[in-house]
Amino acid sequence: MTRPLAVVVLAAGAGTRMKSTLPKVLHPVAGCPMLRHVLAAAEALRPDRIIVVGPPGRDDVAQAAAPHRCVIQDRPLGTGHAVKAALPALKGFGGDVLVAFGDSPLLTTATLRRLLAARRKAPGRPKRRIALGVLGFRAADPTPYGRLVRNAAGDLERIVEGRDASAEERRIDVVNSGVMAIDGTLLAGLLRGLRNDNAKGEYYLTDLVGLARRAGHRCVVVEGSEAEFRGVNSKADLAEAEAAMQARLRRAALDGGVTMIDPASVWLAADTRFGRDVTIGPNTLFGPGVTVGDGVTIHGFCHIEEAVIGARSTVGPFARVRGGTRIGREVHVGNFIELKNTALGDGAKANHVSYLGDGTVGERVNIGAGTIFVNYDGYGKWRTVVGDDAFIGSNSSLVAPVRVGRGANVTAGSVVTADVAADAVSFGRARQVDKPAAARPLRAKMKARAATAKAEGWKMQATAPRR
Repeated sequence: MTRPLAVVVLAAGAGTRMKSTLPKVLHPVAGCPMLRHVLAAAEALRPDRIIVVGPPGRDDVAQAAAPHRCVIQDRPLGTGHAVKAALPALKGFGGDVLVAFGDSPLLTTATLRRLLAARRKAPGRPKRRIALGVLGFRAADPTPYGRLVRNAAGDLERIVEGRDASAEERRIDVVNSGVMAIDGTLLAGLLRGLRNDNAKGEYYLTDLVGLARRAGHRCVVVEGSEAEFRGVNSKADLAEAEAAMQARLRRAALDGGVTMIDPASVWLAADTRFGRDVTIGPNTLFGPGVTVGDGVTIHGFCHIEEAVIGARSTVGPFARVRGGTRIGREVHVGNFIELKNTALGDGAKANHVSYLGDGTVGERVNIGAGTIFVNYDGYGKWRTVVGDDAFIGSNSSLVAPVRVGRGANVTAGSVVTADVAADAVSFGRARQVDKPAAARPLRAKMKARAATAKAEGWKMQATAPRR
């Protein structure tokens, strides 16, 4: 883009139909607030500035907008009023101003680029400036949308709301998405011309088209796919947007070489990153912040978030990998393993039913079944460190903070409460005691006790009062 560019994202809508205390634009799609999806599409254009128009008293919207500037629309008086709130942040700016909406997470950078290119196109004859461009789409059901009315030359003449359209205008199936690219040198003047003499008493951004035409300028339409302009106004809309985003993300992963046994059952985050030759089993969910290396196999029914998985490692089935986890190369993480804020060194193995929380596990360590890193004492979280080539026997509990040295062997069933030196063998369990020939009388004693308890139980039931 050769011309300076500013992007204004409207994010002040109350979203009452969402029936939630969370602002509409902060509801997540693919693990990311809708607002962040729109900002990512805008950021890829490398604009000179991005301004988010948010509601009063909502610091969470401003935090989600960071590092971009957030200005406040003090009253909900329409889209035109919202853009007016951004004018002080645009003072002295003479480039293009792109206006988008924070509840449209499926909008793509490519479509925005096409809109800007059309707005910047050199004028034909007669030489009139293209004041603004509008993104439109062919709606399967155009009923609720504003119609884009074009003249014989194909220029946009006006935008007519569906309820105000004539019978002929209602037959137009190219409708308004709300996204506009406006010549910044004209924006302030056009906004001053807006009036709120309508049933809602609001200032509509769509009225800029008529104002620009009356000033002798041209307006153009760029068509996009209806799927991109899916706005979210309810939880049902949110679910539909999630499904559409998941389909897009899965297709991108498949096109990138990922193998999915059952793609429809794999759920991805917007920032999930895969290497080459990755295989994913069914019913696997990726939360935000996951990077998967080359040649990794993730078996079915896994839940993975905020983690890095090294090349040629295997995870699952039925594994949960939580935030802060780093899995090295050629690591085996097996069934019913939970990892939290834990690093596993290259070649380490934890194959069966263990919880490893707040740990650092060295290279080639074997973690036996039923091992627990006892990381929480009711007041603080503490770390367990296991050195390279150590062996942790099954059903062991390592009570943090504790260190197991390189090459040490912790025997099965041990409770380790003190550091274990390198190459030491640690027994943290009671000594086994055998009593010869004691099993038969023990069985008789237990059988008699069970019979007595059963008889007393029947007797109590028989004498219990009726209700």
